[in-house]
Amino acid sequence: MMKIKVGLIGFGRMGRFYLNEFLKNDKFEVAYVCDVDESCRALAKALVPSAKVTADAEEIFNDPEVTTVALCAYADTRRQGIERAIATGKHIIAEKPIAQTSADEWAVVEMAEKSKVFTTVNMYLRNSWYHHAMREFINSGEIGDLAILRICHMTPGLVPGEGHEAEGPSFHDCGMHYVDIARWYAGSEYDTWHAQGVRMWSYKDPWWLQAHGTFKNGVVFDITQGFVYGQMSKNQTHNSYVDIIGTKGIVHMTHDFKTAWVDLRGVTQTLKIEKPFGGKNIDKLIDLMADSIMSGKRHEHMPLFRDSAIASQMATAMLENASQHAMPAIGTLTELEEIRERRRHMTNGYGLLPKNRK
Repeated sequence: MMKIKVGLIGFGRMGRFYLNEFLKNDKFEVAYVCDVDESCRALAKALVPSAKVTADAEEIFNDPEVTTVALCAYADTRRQGIERAIATGKHIIAEKPIAQTSADEWAVVEMAEKSKVFTTVNMYLRNSWYHHAMREFINSGEIGDLAILRICHMTPGLVPGEGHEAEGPSFHDCGMHYVDIARWYAGSEYDTWHAQGVRMWSYKDPWWLQAHGTFKNGVVFDITQGFVYGQMSKNQTHNSYVDIIGTKGIVHMTHDFKTAWVDLRGVTQTLKIEKPFGGKNIDKLIDLMADSIMSGKRHEHMPLFRDSAIASQMATAMLENASQHAMPAIGTLTELEEIRERRRHMTNGYGLLPKNRK
């Protein structure tokens, strides 16, 4: 079987996740790894000596044997990468958001939808086994009519100043995943919303935000997200769950990043499922892309660029709504620097960035 030659652009935290999954998948061959950081290139050479390691992405775009690119660098490089990939006829797996501004995101959506290449984006929750099990149970009618979506994700993760400025505040960078999965469950577009934020540690942007509102079909939602959950606690923990309420029953999920627990309570069935969490589900995403390329038909479960653009736009709208209300500034920048310093030396923590990146 001919392997799909892929070029990996961006070799930071997410790029390394992708490399691990590509190397485990016998449908792919990693032909290139690209990063502008010298230490990242040195690591790539050690980890995948069979690949060509470069600082110039044009080498990848100009190689006709490379049919697929994975765009894992920061959002401010993504539109250019997508444009070059489409121009050179390469299939695209992109991290989210697909560009740095909403205007650029929608320009990218239009380009992708007019092109003949397959494009997808890592909206990883859509490929999670637990969300598929929960939606299947909901669609079976076991909980009656879907009424209320409650989603919470709070960890001591990325703090301001750790390099994700191009992705936006945490409710955009991370929260857009939950904005997306709520829309996926509702099967409808957002209609109304109200948001409240907190400027933790007196940082300029809110690092905790809760939004609630309605979808056009009447389903109600609330989403809570923040990388604020016990940043300096001796033993760190997190609070993450999905709670879905119908007119007759409920579905509930929680996890510890290793194991996920699903509780399904319907009118005729009560099911409890416990399985490995699954992480970022990059293995599933690249397998969907491989199946699409090999069959010549886009797999229905691959997230669309359009899905990412809508999630990004709505997360931004909720952030803007929060800015119109009183947004308390609690804590100090000195505390924030203490948190940053602690995270610089942590070897086991939430969302830690690669140590070798300058």
